[in-house]
Amino acid sequence: MVIKECRITILSGAQKEMRTAFLGGFAGQLISGLLWLVAAGMSVLSTPQYGMAFLFFGCMSIFPLTQLSLRMMGRSAKVNAENGLWALGSQIAFTVPINFLLVGATILYRQMWFFPAAMIVVGTHYLPFITLYGMKMYGVLSALLILGGLGLALYGPPIFSLGGWLTGLILIIFAFIARSIVLREEKSAK
Repeated sequence: MVIKECRITILSGAQKEMRTAFLGGFAGQLISGLLWLVAAGMSVLSTPQYGMAFLFFGCMSIFPLTQLSLRMMGRSAKVNAENGLWALGSQIAFTVPINFLLVGATILYRQMWFFPAAMIVVGTHYLPFITLYGMKMYGVLSALLILGGLGLALYGPPIFSLGGWLTGLILIIFAFIARSIVLREEKSAK
């Protein structure tokens, strides 16, 4: 029983450190949301192919832009070397480009499914954030993106960019929710 309580305490401390260093995922979600909005806009103003390419390649800049943004906000953007959740965060990050192989296969069959398929990939990528940050709101975010992607693919109107617009807005809203949760937690700890 004591060992279990110690593990829970260690995990809670590691999660709190992740929340504090990364402001609950705020900067990464905000940047990601903006990338989705730009990709949706490009697919409308130019071609769907440019929007798809922008989202895929733009997502590779999320981590460095997140680090830069957090440092500009006065956050450390790093955690103690003993925090085992850092490795989990790195592993989670690699699931998106790997799973984009499935998105690529999907658009060979139906190009309209690009954004819905990408929504599902990104939504599943957010599930481990529940453990990474110790924040249940990531379960809600994950469910919204997964179910939204599925719903748009199966029942949505034939508007290519719709999933991009919806995902961008959802990510930005949840970025500010995460930020609010962490700031409230920090304020109450003082």
